Amino acid sequence: MILQACVNGPRNKREFPSLPVSPAEIAEAAREAVAAGAVDLHVHPKDASGADTLAPAVVAEVVERVRAAVPGVPVGVTTGAWAAPDPRERAESVRSWTVLPDHASVNWHEDGADLVAAALAERGVGIEAGLFSGTDAVARFASSPFAGKVLRVLAEVMDTGAAAAEITARALLSDIGAAGGVPVLLHGQDGGAWPVLRLSVREGLSARIGLEDVLCLPDGAPAAGNGELVRAAGELQAAGG
Repeated sequence: MILQACVNGPRNKREFPSLPVSPAEIAEAAREAVAAGAVDLHVHPKDASGADTLAPAVVAEVVERVRAAVPGVPVGVTTGAWAAPDPRERAESVRSWTVLPDHASVNWHEDGADLVAAALAERGVGIEAGLFSGTDAVARFASSPFAGKVLRVLAEVMDTGAAAAEITARALLSDIGAAGGVPVLLHGQDGGAWPVLRLSVREGLSARIGLEDVLCLPDGAPAAGNGELVRAAGELQAAGG
């Protein structure tokens, strides 16, 4: 069971003024998250406009800076379709990376997930299978040649209401089943983030938290940053949810 920090996500500074966007900011956010208790990282490299990118030069700089800030901590990146809608382009970007992350997430409801996963596998990059609630991702993944062969499954609960999120999370976990013996990391979004994290603790599953998932602490107060969110999640894990 791990606690992963997702330090920025596809958000922008309009949503959170101190969101880490530049490589230096992302590296500092990673340092703060690890100091607070995170043991794994998920980051979104961004271009000069603040948009997510898979560009080799940007990915290289972000991964290198994060590794320098937190040596030995696994670092992963996104391959979300919003960064490059054409899956062939995403796969070619992966094949062009000059510095490889430890793992990368692939959203299985997106067209071309198997193409992107194959490119990652060719490069020796671990694959996190993103299975979003409310999509056909579970069915697509079940028929994928990568089913049971990924680093972990990300059970991603998209309902943002507290009560609905827990119900959806249980249904999603039921659909995923044992996931071929692959570890499952469960997480929620916005108003559903903390209820789903508590459920992950009760179910003995890995979890994640950070500014990608939520901007507030469990009591609803605005979070100062990733370190504060990770510390609060660690306290919930220690208390059994």
